[in-house]
Amino acid sequence: MFVLYRVRRLASRVGGDSRALLGVRSLAGRVLLVELAIVVLLVGAALTAMVLQARSSTVNDARRVTRGVAESFAHAPGLVEALDGPSPSAVLQPRAEAVRRATGVDSVVVITPAFVQLTSPHPDYVGRPYQAPPNVVRDVVPQLYAGRTVTFDLQEPRPHYHSIATAVPVFGPDGVPRAVVAVNITVGRVNSVVGAQLPVLLGGAAGAVALAAVATGLAGRRLRRQTRGLGPSELGRMYEHHDAVLHAVREGVVIVGGDGRVTLANDEARRLLDLPADAERRQVAELGLDAGTADLLSSPEEVTDGIHPAGDRLLAVNKRPTAPFGGPPGSVVTLRDSTELHELTSRVEAAGRRRQLLYQAGLRIGGTLEVTRTCEELADVAVEGRFADTVTVDLLESVARGEEPATGGRQLRRTALREAPGAPGAPGGRAEPSTAVTLAEHSPQARSLDSGRAVLVRSTGPAPAGPDPADAGPYTVIVAPLRAGGGVLGLVEFRRRPGTTPFDADDLLLAEELAARAAVSVDNARRYTREHQAAAALQHSLLPRTVPRRTALEVAHRYLPAGAGVGGDWFDVVPLPGFRTALVVGDVVGHGINAAVAMGRLRTAIRTFSALDLPPDEVLGRLDELVAQADEECGALEITGSTCAYAVYDPVTGICSIARAGHLGPALVHPDGTAEYPDAALAPPLGTGGGHPYETTDLKLAEGSRLVLFTDGLVETRDHDIDHGLERLRAALADDGTRTPDATCEAATSAMRAPNPTDDAALLVARTGRLAPEQVAEWDVPADPSAVSPVRTACARRLAEWGLDELGFATELILSELVTNAIRYGTAPVKVRLIRDTGLVCEVSDGSSTAPHLRWAATTDEGGRGLFLVAQLAHRWGTRYTAAGKVIWCEQPLPDRPD
Repeated sequence: MFVLYRVRRLASRVGGDSRALLGVRSLAGRVLLVELAIVVLLVGAALTAMVLQARSSTVNDARRVTRGVAESFAHAPGLVEALDGPSPSAVLQPRAEAVRRATGVDSVVVITPAFVQLTSPHPDYVGRPYQAPPNVVRDVVPQLYAGRTVTFDLQEPRPHYHSIATAVPVFGPDGVPRAVVAVNITVGRVNSVVGAQLPVLLGGAAGAVALAAVATGLAGRRLRRQTRGLGPSELGRMYEHHDAVLHAVREGVVIVGGDGRVTLANDEARRLLDLPADAERRQVAELGLDAGTADLLSSPEEVTDGIHPAGDRLLAVNKRPTAPFGGPPGSVVTLRDSTELHELTSRVEAAGRRRQLLYQAGLRIGGTLEVTRTCEELADVAVEGRFADTVTVDLLESVARGEEPATGGRQLRRTALREAPGAPGAPGGRAEPSTAVTLAEHSPQARSLDSGRAVLVRSTGPAPAGPDPADAGPYTVIVAPLRAGGGVLGLVEFRRRPGTTPFDADDLLLAEELAARAAVSVDNARRYTREHQAAAALQHSLLPRTVPRRTALEVAHRYLPAGAGVGGDWFDVVPLPGFRTALVVGDVVGHGINAAVAMGRLRTAIRTFSALDLPPDEVLGRLDELVAQADEECGALEITGSTCAYAVYDPVTGICSIARAGHLGPALVHPDGTAEYPDAALAPPLGTGGGHPYETTDLKLAEGSRLVLFTDGLVETRDHDIDHGLERLRAALADDGTRTPDATCEAATSAMRAPNPTDDAALLVARTGRLAPEQVAEWDVPADPSAVSPVRTACARRLAEWGLDELGFATELILSELVTNAIRYGTAPVKVRLIRDTGLVCEVSDGSSTAPHLRWAATTDEGGRGLFLVAQLAHRWGTRYTAAGKVIWCEQPLPDRPD
């Protein structure tokens, strides 16, 4: 009856003309109109949002560009000098116009504190006063006097001018404001960028509307096609065959009236419920059904996809009342045999759990490049995913050490062990294994290791001897090899305790898949460990193990490696003639073995250039040329962009000369304990200057000062910018002036180092001293050959005062040759200096920049043997160029004194 009722309803609904389906009064037509209206609204909203977003993005770009151009121009070298010059507009106007054309901004204007325009895109405005709008005078000017950069909207009514501007104050060395640099981009240019995008947006919107209209029309056409234009006669024929269809379906249908009698039951329902032949029109309670089934059929409650046991079957039940749908009072119940489906669902659920386990394995295994941690992740995934109660991971001894896997071995190292709560052994426990494991011959573990295949072990007795024996009782074990790169790295053992579902063939495949995925990560970690150890060993071999003890200079150092990887930070202490010392720190771009190699090349080059006794600026200049040449020959090392700071300390004068190539400046701790960052000339990083000259800054250091050189890894972290780190370091360095260099290093590293740093750091601390005046003797020598004898006599007298009579003859001969050469071939002034400390240094300086050369004199030559004699008498000798000329120096060791 219910089916007849539904057929009649269908006939009445589709009895009209099917050609009117897409009309406005039809459902398809209304759906078409509604969907088109929704699409038009959504497209309009999206178009509006995109226009607003494009305008906002363009305005933000304009603010960023004006700020970057203004700050770059304001901080450009030579700006303050040009402002203080006699004709600042003549110098700055070409620069401003060049910047404006290069960056695409509308104007770059320099305005004096008196609001006089020094530069303008309109040459007529140069030198004229600028009438600032009231909001600029009220809001912007006070911030500029406070030293802040201001980005604002500038509107001038006459002529109408609306732009986005950034103003940057320029202060002189005395802190007095010199000028303001203002960079503008007009709003008209911003709007033109947005307007250029409107045709594309409108075209896309029109295309979306057209596509939605076509899609809706096709959907309506499909609906018409699916009804096939059926009329009442066709539906009548459907009614004639409904009984055949009803009784042929493989789903039971039972209709129960409001009086509790069975109105209709098809053949499948009779089979599933074992109904008698005369079940129709009988009370449900009279059919001999069990109480649960009888209550299900007679109760008024609805049921949706319920599972109901009926004998040895599991039935999927759905129950709905008939009255709300125009039928008589009662309910219709559909029944479907889901016994096999339930078993299949259980299998599908098990497969889903396996897929989830593999998904978790992909997410969690291999997150680090540590062998032990990777093995622990495999064990955690298997135990927490309830695949096994106990999991052990054993690696070959060679693999555990980071070496290639050995073949045929039976010696393994326990790397990970995880046990679920209640597992045999230590319930809920977690071990930290590190013991050796020896496999017994013919054991499942040995068979798996030899064959490279997983082994499933089922037993009802006690566990055999193996890496992880369990308590007596039935158990199942899967031993899977960790295979990667054609070799076996180790074994993973999955164990289920007695009383749990044993492993099956599907679990064996899952165990192999888990082991295969983990093996790749273990092998990657092993290779990384090996390469990391090699890179670390190379880096440590290239860094100085100790620093030399220097005159009047106490040095301490620290190298702090990164948490992962090998960095390129380095330091060095290089002895120089005249008891001077070079202090060097540097930072190579990148990490890994390439960074270590690049660091070694730079350190070697620095030592080579230092041996030439060049000034700091020339050392960095030659190093810059070397880096550029090295990148052309081997770009894989990535030396370009490396930074370096090179300082030379002279204990005689107390002057420290420093030059920087893109490196952070030094910190200086005064004898009273106050710390500051002195100004030191800065040049671009190595290889990026394009021939940019390097400059040297001379710092006069008081005795007892501490000079601190460091790399950015000490002060820069992901959480804080470098300015914050510099302030923290300054606070850590400040003390009462009694710290030693080693204590200073310890205080700085303790305060600055993060728990898991991402970059390495180098720190070099040097406490300065001075040579006593009585250790230095100087004489001015007239440009007369007769002045050599008095100087020689004075030097001999000073050597006698120092107790160095044994060096008198050699020193007099050396000075005679060097002073004679300076007078004969050099220019005034000629000076002689003796320095006594751990050795005796003789220096002869003159105003000429030509250096003598050692050569073999022919037997007939009357001269040319002086430098040869100097080289034979001195321990070493050389030439050092200065701003005033050159210095010829030679060094002699002090004679041994009896204890």
